[in-house]
Amino acid sequence: MNVFSAFKAIVESEIESLVADGTLPDGTDGARVSVDPPRDASHGDLATNAAMVLAKPAGLKPRDLAETLAERLRARDSVETVEVAGPGFINLRLNDEYWRDLLRDILAAGVAYGESDLGQGRPVNIEYVSANPTGPLHVGHARGAVVGDVLASLLAKAGYAVTREYYINDAGSQVDVLARSAYLRYREALGDDIGDIPEGLYPGDYLVPVGAALAARDGDKWQASDESEWLPEFRAFSVAAMMDLIRDDLGVLNIRHDEFSSERALVEADGVDAVMQTLERDGLIYEGVLEPPKGKLPDDWEERPQTLFRASDFGDDTDRPLKKSDGSWTYFASDLAYHQDKYRRGFSTLIDVWGADHGGYVKRVGAGVKALTNGEAQIDVKLCQMVRLLEDGEPAKMSKRSGNFVTLRDLADAVGKDVIRFIMLTRKNDAPLDFDLVKVREQSRDNPVFYVQYAHARTHSVARMAAEAFPGADFGIDALREADLARLTDSDELALIRLLAAWPRTVEGAAEAHEPHRLAFYLYDLAAAFHALWSKARGEPGLRFVVADDVEVTRARMALVLAVRAVVASGLAVMGVTPVDELRE
Repeated sequence: MNVFSAFKAIVESEIESLVADGTLPDGTDGARVSVDPPRDASHGDLATNAAMVLAKPAGLKPRDLAETLAERLRARDSVETVEVAGPGFINLRLNDEYWRDLLRDILAAGVAYGESDLGQGRPVNIEYVSANPTGPLHVGHARGAVVGDVLASLLAKAGYAVTREYYINDAGSQVDVLARSAYLRYREALGDDIGDIPEGLYPGDYLVPVGAALAARDGDKWQASDESEWLPEFRAFSVAAMMDLIRDDLGVLNIRHDEFSSERALVEADGVDAVMQTLERDGLIYEGVLEPPKGKLPDDWEERPQTLFRASDFGDDTDRPLKKSDGSWTYFASDLAYHQDKYRRGFSTLIDVWGADHGGYVKRVGAGVKALTNGEAQIDVKLCQMVRLLEDGEPAKMSKRSGNFVTLRDLADAVGKDVIRFIMLTRKNDAPLDFDLVKVREQSRDNPVFYVQYAHARTHSVARMAAEAFPGADFGIDALREADLARLTDSDELALIRLLAAWPRTVEGAAEAHEPHRLAFYLYDLAAAFHALWSKARGEPGLRFVVADDVEVTRARMALVLAVRAVVASGLAVMGVTPVDELRE
């Protein structure tokens, strides 16, 4: 249960009562009413702006309305105190029994705690990774892969119907380069001396088995053929092989997409032509000459008439070309067709996760989506900044089997999927990230992966100690829900319950903002509070989780410990990280 949503419903109910008795006028709109944590935790557990936003339309003084509303809220059984602050904010403090009852709810829900119907089943399309199918994934791709995948899981937990999608860029010149590179390896497999890989082709050894597979399948059929004959065959085969490689790489992180959409298939189905006809019909295409870019002109700048999309009418900085000088469609034209295709498949909420080098592309795609959907679809582009791979603060030296970059698989072999998935969320996606191969192995609070995993493992350690101290005692969930939770009286115990209660709000807030990193931040704070309570008890034996001569207080504290376990496991499940039951200190 989301405490803040629950009390917002209570406040709204009291507002309806005030409308019914004539204190507030009919038609009072409570859309702007919110219930949030107060800025200063010493002011209470909840704060509402209800009087501030409703007083003026009702012709009342905010503080007077606040006092009226506060008096009604004081009558609620779960409310301990209500205070009016400043010009009319209302601060509420809930009684301890409310928090203890909530602890029982958390135990009942288990890992499902935090699930929400916020999304109400609305479809969301998240496109992420979408690396060119020209080789294995590298470390930079890992960040976008994790951000997109965890965001998908987060939105699913918040009640959205999520489709995970990969867009295969298989219609550009890069796949022709791939085919030529594979052809070179094909000749090599047939015994030709290919010498050094020519500049402009892909040099990685990952193409050696592709060439060998083609040689095994076709023999020397293509060895003396013109490029025009073998290029389509080698292109299709190589793209398929690279996509198998990419799927395998993603599988190392336990990432799997629901849909794979092909740019080439879209083009060959005349999808781009159809979009251009739509734009032309709506008067959004014209022939014109663009102004030169500001600053230094690129070497290939050519002032010439072009087919342009009126992107500036929809929030872009300038209009955008749709055709190249050879008459073929630009990549942007294909991208417009792809996003319209997603909209036509029923998605009005689109999320794209891109690398930071695509930052200049965001406005034009946003303009295209707005134009093609009459503003009915919303697109949110999440840009992922670079990942700097370090080893104890210095640039890491790892094998580069792929030619000129460290692969995702190299990183996974070094530290494992769980570390990658967690660390990639320890910074907001648009902030640079340092990934230190030494630091992520440390067993300290400075290593967030260890610190959160240790909290989960510690809950199991406490459970083992309780079972040893009280053989035959029932520490199952049902029994703990019936425990005398009034034995939880320490301020830090109750503060920990309040922090557990913030998990559903964290899920909903992160889902609405499309910010999965908030989960990692929350779990770290929860782990810190749990470890702090453990440390406090070392100096105060009466606060230990397991009190050898008091089974009832132990049962109450075990309820708290298992609730912490459930919430940590819930968060790690969304992040795709496997919780551990035991860690060596």
